Amino acid sequence: MDAELIEATGALCRDCLHPALAGPPRARRCARCGSPPVIEHPELDQLVIAHIDCDAFYAAIEKRDHPELAEQPVIVGGRHRGVVMSCCYLARGYGIRSATPTFKALKLCPHAVVIAPDMDKYAAAGRAVRTLMEALSPAVEPLSIDEAFIDLGGTRRLFTATPARLLARQALDVKREVGIGVSIGLSYNKSLAKLLSSQCKPDGFAAVGRADALAFLTDKPVALLWGVGPTLDGRLARDGIRTIGALRELSESALTARYGVIGRRLWRLSRGLDERSVTPERIAKGMSAETTFEDDLADPAGLGARLAALCERLSRRLRRAEFGARTVTLKLKSADFRLRTRRRTLATPTQRSGALLAALMPLVEDEAPGMRYRLIGVGASGLVPDREADPPELFESDPARRDRLERSRDLLRASFGAGVLRRARDVPPPLPRRRSPRVARA
Repeated sequence: MDAELIEATGALCRDCLHPALAGPPRARRCARCGSPPVIEHPELDQLVIAHIDCDAFYAAIEKRDHPELAEQPVIVGGRHRGVVMSCCYLARGYGIRSATPTFKALKLCPHAVVIAPDMDKYAAAGRAVRTLMEALSPAVEPLSIDEAFIDLGGTRRLFTATPARLLARQALDVKREVGIGVSIGLSYNKSLAKLLSSQCKPDGFAAVGRADALAFLTDKPVALLWGVGPTLDGRLARDGIRTIGALRELSESALTARYGVIGRRLWRLSRGLDERSVTPERIAKGMSAETTFEDDLADPAGLGARLAALCERLSRRLRRAEFGARTVTLKLKSADFRLRTRRRTLATPTQRSGALLAALMPLVEDEAPGMRYRLIGVGASGLVPDREADPPELFESDPARRDRLERSRDLLRASFGAGVLRRARDVPPPLPRRRSPRVARA
């Protein structure tokens, strides 16, 4: 019945999922609950491609876990030497954005609360959101830890509900089960769906169909199109192309002659054309982890301790993704901001932290003397399925023992936090016992 009403009215309430409307077009409210967040579009029952994006993801997770911060600006990142990884919408009101150096962010908003990132916690929340998506459709294409495309074509018969209603219900499920908000873009192709979700944040739901796609795109900045980064955006601006409508005035041949293959793609995207399908299996090209120090480090032992922690984090990510790495990369940024990268190809692919550390530590020892560093990072590339990683060694009596040990450590960290286990070398020695002074006897 609801599906028929949505088809008839082209509307849906995000709060109670009721399809009926009340009031004039400029002040639409739900006839059942009176709520204003009503999604209204004449093609609402026909659109099946969605992009779901978690709102201010890392900061939202921290506010979920620290309710006392609900009304405070929150920044997730390094406190002094790092950058902003995520910030809440209150912080964004002060002009803070991702990748802003933290010291600059604190000048813009001195009373902001800065929280160190907890990637394991964020990954668990991202997996919970993705599980809810995969319960609706097998066609889920992750883009990152906090966003994904989903194709809901063919789900209406299975769930006896329109894709729009399924998505609205899922947003309520995410808020209830994961404790964060999501924004949803719904359209007939991927580029429009992603553009919509970015435009309706936070906690939004927007839809565009074939009939209104051109009108919707006309006055939008060309930088919003898929694949247009700062460099291309600047080049287009120098050529007098600042809006998608202006781009659409040029012919395909003119754009191709000026910008090459990307010009042909821009011509199509400016007309709302995108034939890419939602691909559930995305091939990962690499993984990485890095940390910025509060104070510059030059000591190889100190760098090695940071490297060991990063190798364990990278190892956990490889195991979760079921990959092994053929090539490992060391990244060092010196105090004068010069970047050094060194790579090593392994004899056999691995996902074990000890093997990653053994390959990278000699590179640190080569680079450390005479230099002070502000950042260290590790990367894994040449990824292969985990069944190809870490073959048994010649004299290894129990080849599965090390795997069980590392997975047990993963479970402990997931349950009790990343700091629950530490290597013995990272534990400071006990302070010497103070002896009571001897009293001389007469």
